Amino acid sequence: MRTTFTLFLWGLCILTPLILPAQNDSLRRGHLMGFIIENGDTLFVESLPPVYVYNRDIKKNDKNWREFYRTVHNFARAYPYALQARARMDTADSIMAASNFSAMERERFLAQTEKDLFAEFEAPLKKLTFSQGRMLLRLIDREIGQTSFAVVKSYRGGLTAAFWQGVARIFGADMKKPYDKYGEDKILEELVRMYHDGRFYYLYFSLFGPPKDTNISPYGTRRVN
Repeated sequence: MRTTFTLFLWGLCILTPLILPAQNDSLRRGHLMGFIIENGDTLFVESLPPVYVYNRDIKKNDKNWREFYRTVHNFARAYPYALQARARMDTADSIMAASNFSAMERERFLAQTEKDLFAEFEAPLKKLTFSQGRMLLRLIDREIGQTSFAVVKSYRGGLTAAFWQGVARIFGADMKKPYDKYGEDKILEELVRMYHDGRFYYLYFSLFGPPKDTNISPYGTRRVN
């Protein structure tokens, strides 16, 4: 009896993050549901995403487990900023492609864009640790498809890129090093895919409890990578 009750509580804890948002959404915006009628009784039908439960990998020793634990935590902090960087660059590229700027107008546009980015992200990015900052560079490379050095050089020139490369090296990072999803960045690549299909929510939940960042969703992002 005690075992059955324990399993019931565990199942309730896992399903609560899925059920409560749906209930809150229903109160705010309404929610359409399917239903069936059996013997005069109306039964509502809802489709829930798969639920994943992650336990400690017994193949990992304490050192490897702590490293993985930190990687998951740092990824949760850094990756949303990499996605925002990709979105901002796509927007800036679209504007420049459609506006036919002169060299001076392009420089002014980039300067204003840089000023706006600093105003919006300087404070939250200062809260990242060195490890999270280095990981953010790797993830930006992944999202944009080119190294951070190449991005800075393209927008702000080779001298500026060289300066920031020097700063990055002081903190143990290399802006010229490409993202390697099959090698050094294999774990990051797996976490990225888990983030977009919703599995990362359950991994984070299993390690740290419910994530505070609403971008980490059990429904993922439905983005095809």
